Amino acid sequence: MAVTFAEPERLAAHEQHLGIGFPVYADPGRELYGRFGLGRGSVADIWNVGTLKLYARLLRSGRRLRRPTEDTRQLGGDFVVDADGTLVWGHWPRSPDDRPSVDDLIAAVRTAR
Repeated sequence: MAVTFAEPERLAAHEQHLGIGFPVYADPGRELYGRFGLGRGSVADIWNVGTLKLYARLLRSGRRLRRPTEDTRQLGGDFVVDADGTLVWGHWPRSPDDRPSVDDLIAAVRTAR
């Protein structure tokens, strides 16, 4: 699942934009973000060289950038929670381009089972 701080009425558009096949939940008060220790990054944290390179690659591949509709400084994270609700793995990024690999996420999910 994914959790976003978007307002609930924006969830369908969010799911469509991301093109994902799993549930997306709203946390507009950012309570879950706070429980996981996910704060807001500084402008320098967010718009670092890695982030600018990421956007340049997207533009070169033909993607069109959209004007942000959410808080661009809110840091996200990647977490694996087991069936009992216990956090078994987490990645707290320092910037938007600091994300775990898909292989790392799959390994964490397999370990949690």
